[in-house]
Amino acid sequence: MRTTAIAKLKAQLSRYLRLVKTGEEVLITERDVPVAKLVPVGEQSADLQSLRDLERQGLLKVGTGRLPKNFWKLPRGKDPSAAVRRGASEERDRGW
Repeated sequence: MRTTAIAKLKAQLSRYLRLVKTGEEVLITERDVPVAKLVPVGEQSADLQSLRDLERQGLLKVGTGRLPKNFWKLPRGKDPSAAVRRGASEERDRGW
C-alpha cells in the first residue's frame, strides 16, 4: 500500500487514481496521521457484501446513515471506569 500526504495527493491526483484503478490502495495522511484510504471500487463492494453477510447472521445491523429523531435525547451509556475514554485516547495516541 502506498502512502501520501494530502497536498501531494491534490497535486498528483491523476497519478494516484491510475494506481487505484490498477488495484493498488493509497493511504492518505495529514501530518503523518492516516485520515483516509483510496481503494478500488470492487474491493468496497466486497466489504459491503461482507457486512451484509454479517447482518444476515444477526451479528450487526447495517445503518441507514441517519440518526433517529430523538438521538440526542437518548440516555447515555454508563462507563464509571472511563474505559471507553481511555481506549479512544490510546487509539489517538497511536495515530488513528
